[in-house]
Amino acid sequence: MIVEERKLMEESSNRGEFQASLAKLSSLRSGGSFKSTLSGRTTPRSNSPSFRRLNSSRTPRKDGRGFGGSLLFRSNRVLLWLLLITLWAYLGFFVQSRWAHSDKKEEFSGFGTGPRNTGADADPSLRRDLIASDESLSVNNDSVRNKGGIGRTINVALAKKENNDDDASSRRKASSKKKSRRSSKGKARGKQKLKVEIKNNTIEEQEPEIPQTNSTYGLLVGPFGSMEDRILEWSPQKRSGTCNRKGDFARLVWSRRFILVFHELSMTGAPLSMMELATELLSCGATVSAVVLSRKGGLLSELSRRRIKVLEDKAELSFKTAMKADLVIAGSAVCASWIEKYIERFPAGGSQVAWWVMENRREYFDRSKGVLDRVKMLVFLSDSQSKQWLKWCEEENIKLRSQPEIVPLSVNDELAFVAGIPSTLNTPSFSTDKMIEKKQLLRESVRKEMGLTDNDMLVISLSSINPGKGQLLLLESASSVVEHEQLEDGKKMKKLSNIKEGLSTQARRHRVRKLLPLLKKGKVALNDISSNSLSRRKQSLKLLIGSVGSKSNKGDYVKSLLSFLEQHPNTSKSVLWTPATTQVASLYSAADVYVINAQGLGETFGRVTIEAMAFGLPVLGTDAGGTKEIVEHNVTGLVHPIGRTAGNDILAQNLVYLLKNQLARKQMGMEGRKKVEKMYLKQHMYKKFVDVIVRCMRSK
Repeated sequence: MIVEERKLMEESSNRGEFQASLAKLSSLRSGGSFKSTLSGRTTPRSNSPSFRRLNSSRTPRKDGRGFGGSLLFRSNRVLLWLLLITLWAYLGFFVQSRWAHSDKKEEFSGFGTGPRNTGADADPSLRRDLIASDESLSVNNDSVRNKGGIGRTINVALAKKENNDDDASSRRKASSKKKSRRSSKGKARGKQKLKVEIKNNTIEEQEPEIPQTNSTYGLLVGPFGSMEDRILEWSPQKRSGTCNRKGDFARLVWSRRFILVFHELSMTGAPLSMMELATELLSCGATVSAVVLSRKGGLLSELSRRRIKVLEDKAELSFKTAMKADLVIAGSAVCASWIEKYIERFPAGGSQVAWWVMENRREYFDRSKGVLDRVKMLVFLSDSQSKQWLKWCEEENIKLRSQPEIVPLSVNDELAFVAGIPSTLNTPSFSTDKMIEKKQLLRESVRKEMGLTDNDMLVISLSSINPGKGQLLLLESASSVVEHEQLEDGKKMKKLSNIKEGLSTQARRHRVRKLLPLLKKGKVALNDISSNSLSRRKQSLKLLIGSVGSKSNKGDYVKSLLSFLEQHPNTSKSVLWTPATTQVASLYSAADVYVINAQGLGETFGRVTIEAMAFGLPVLGTDAGGTKEIVEHNVTGLVHPIGRTAGNDILAQNLVYLLKNQLARKQMGMEGRKKVEKMYLKQHMYKKFVDVIVRCMRSK
C-alpha cells in the first residue's frame, strides 16, 4: 500500500509540473517567441523523447552540461566563419597579386585568346626587371663563350623592340604601381644583382677574338669541358675535399683563420694557385676569406662554387678582418699596394704577412720594393727566382726580415686524377688504370673534333698571350718547319712523277695490286695509289695556341700574331686556337708536345710545364728561369735559348726532331711523368708550406 501511495504522489507531482510547463508555454506563445533561451531551439513536443529526457532528470549537473554544449556549438560556428573569411581574403590577395605582376592580364583573367604561359617564363625566379625578347637581342656569333662563362664573351647588345613597345612599357608601368612595398624592395635587390651581373659580363669582354672559321688566322676549337665530363664520367664539381687529416699541414691549419689576397681573378698561374690553396685550407678545417684587388677574369664563379668567401671591401673591412686572422698570404707582387695600406693602418700587421711572390720581372720588383722588408716572410717558386730577387734587394740595400722560402707549384689532384696518377680522388670505380683508358678515349674524341689524324703531331702552348710568353717567336719557328715540309713534299712529288713516267705498264699494275688490300681495309686512301703512300704516313705539324680571351692577353700582341698568319697563309692552315678555360685535361690529352717559350728572365716556375709532363708530354722550353730547373735536356724534353736570333732556329730543329722521332717523344714523356710523381704533386707542395706556416706562427 505504501508503495502504491508513493507512485500516486509522484504521478500527481508530475502532472503538476506538466501543467506548469504548459502554462509557461502558453505565456511564451502569447509573447510571440517560440525559441528556448538556453538551447536556441523550438520547445519540443510533450510526447517527444527529448521532452521526456529533459523532464525525467533535472539535475543541475546535466543542465550545466546542456548549457556548455550550446556555447561550444556557437564558438565552433564563429571559428568556422573566421576561417572562411581568412581563406577568402587570402584568395583575393593572391589573385590580385598575380594579376598585378602578370604581363598578360587578359590571359590570366581568362579573357585572353593566346596560349597560357606554362613554359620556363612561368617560373617567377626566372623573371628580371630588365625584360628583352629574342628579337631585342643581337648576338655576335664570332665571339666565343666558355661552358661556364669563363674566359670567353658573347657580345650582347640591346636593340629596339618591334611593335607593341609602347604597350609593353605602359603595362610594366601600370603593374609597377600596383606592387606592394615589399615587392618593391625585392625589385631593388633584383636590380642590384642584375647590375652586378652586367658589370661582370662587361669585365669578361676580351681583347680581340679569333673568328671560329677563318682560314686567314687558323681554326678556333674548344673548349671541351662538356666532352670531358661526358667521357670521364667525373667532374671537379663532385669533389668534396681531399685534405689528408693525418698530415702536418692539416694539423697546423685546423681551426685557424687565413686571409688570402688575390691580385686578380684571371685564369693564370697565380690566381689558380691561390684558389687551390684556399680550397685545401677549407678542406682541412680552416676559415678562409679572400680579398680580391681586381675582379677581372673568370674565377669569381669558381670561387663561389668552392665556397670561398670573397670580401666585398678591399680596404677598411679587409684590414680589420686580416688583423683578426692568424696568417695573411698575399699571392702576387701586385699585392704591394694592399700590403702597404694594411701596414699603415695596423703597423704590427706586417708580422703576419707571408708574401708568395710569383713574378720575376724587374717592374714587379720596383712596384713592391717599398714593403719587402716589412712583411714577415717572402716565398718564391723557384731557386732562380729567389736568387734574382735577392740580387735586386742587394742592389737596393733592402734587408729582409727573414730568409725566403721556396715553395714550387704542384699538379692539382683533378689533373693528376685524369692523367692516371694516383691521387686522393681515386676510388675503386675510378682507378688509375680506368682513368688511363678514359684519357685515351678523351684524346681520340678531342682530336677528331679538331680534325686531326694520327699523322698529325699536335704541339700546344697554353698561357696568356703576351710578349713574355713568346707566342710570335713560336709561330715563326713553326712556320719555318711547315714551309720546309711543304718544300720537301713538293720535291718528292716531282721526283715521283719523274719515276712514274719511266715505269712500264706492267710495273704500274703490280704496284696497284700491292696497294689494293690496304685500300679495302681502309688503311690507304684512293689518291694514295697515284702517289707514294709511305710519304703520307709522315708526321705533320699542327700548332694549338691558347688562351684566347684571357684578360691577361695584350691586344696589340694578339694583332701581331694575326698579322703574321695573314702574311703566311700556309702556316695558318696548321694553326689552331682555343679559348681560356680551367678544364685543360682534354687539351693535354690530345697533345703530343708542349712548348713553353718564355722570354726575358724566363718563366718564374711554369705550372703548365709540370701539368704537361704529368700527361706524358715532352716539353720544349727556353733555357731560362724556372723552366731549366724542371726540364732536363734530352731527358724530359729539349731546351733552346731565348730570343729570335738564337732561339728560333734551335726551336725549329727541336720540332723537326720530335716530328721524325715518335719513340723519343714517348720516352721523354715517360721520364717527365716520373719526375712529376716524384717532386710536383700536391703533397710535395704542402709539405713545403708547413715550413712557411711554422716559421710565421712561431713568432706570434
